[in-house]
Amino acid sequence: MNTETIARRYAIALADVVTKGGDAGLIKGELATWDEMIKTNADLQSVFSSPAIQHSAKEKVLETLIAKASPSKTTANFLRVLVKNDRIGELAQIRERFEEELADRSGVVVASVVSARDLPESEKGAFQANLEKLTGRKVEIEYGVDPEIIGGVVTRIGSTVYDSSVRTKLDNLREELATA
Repeated sequence: MNTETIARRYAIALADVVTKGGDAGLIKGELATWDEMIKTNADLQSVFSSPAIQHSAKEKVLETLIAKASPSKTTANFLRVLVKNDRIGELAQIRERFEEELADRSGVVVASVVSARDLPESEKGAFQANLEKLTGRKVEIEYGVDPEIIGGVVTRIGSTVYDSSVRTKLDNLREELATA
């Protein structure tokens, strides 16, 4: 089973729990904090990803962190389940899918727009309007910059990617010329 499928299953299960409890925003924030903490701490990454470290030791480390951080009961239990099932390493993907699931349930679509340079507010507004027209829903856009794409933009909505970058156009042209 691939990581995407695993992340989606955990995310949907967590979303089911938090939408019943009404604390989705709190859990979303706590997961972001935990994800950042694990990402930025090489020792934690080593402990949780190492097959050489016994499962009980991983659980003990998590319980110590939970005692210090005092997350909500839902977040603490979810992290325990991830450690128990050796899925804490997929927390970033699970958190991302969880946020998308919550947005989807609230009628919001999450999109990612990556451009070669920072976009001015007027262009961001135009993207917002065009994507909302395209999807027929409210769109929450995360903007990013990648100078490698040279120009244009790469837009991702769910699993659909609209790539109008100069880099891709040049690559396609190169491929056409090579096969001609």
